[in-house]
Amino acid sequence: MNIHPIKTEQDYDTVLAEVERLMDAEPDTPEGDRLDILTTLIEAYEAKHYAIDIPDPIEAIKFQMEEMGLSRKELEPFIGSRARVAEVLNRRRHLSLEMIRRLHRGLRIPANVLIQSTH
Repeated sequence: MNIHPIKTEQDYDTVLAEVERLMDAEPDTPEGDRLDILTTLIEAYEAKHYAIDIPDPIEAIKFQMEEMGLSRKELEPFIGSRARVAEVLNRRRHLSLEMIRRLHRGLRIPANVLIQSTH
């Protein structure tokens, strides 16, 4: 197979081109196995060299609201009263542990995003 770790941007570009060539490979074939291995190498390289910061908790809530078409009123079951929703979204009140749990379960926002400081 002659596969080696991705160490440079040139290696990365070469592997990306190979993956693009193999995109239609059937699973459980030599080409499909090669595709699986190369995508794993790409993921590892990208995680190390192109890491994406975890979003701010309030921005994550606002993004999820937009994605799900939710109003502030529809956040009340997760955060509390209308006033409490406003305080949280305006960064005047921190998320409580119970709010984090409800937002995680109800809106599918990762808990590791919600537990960060909002200030």
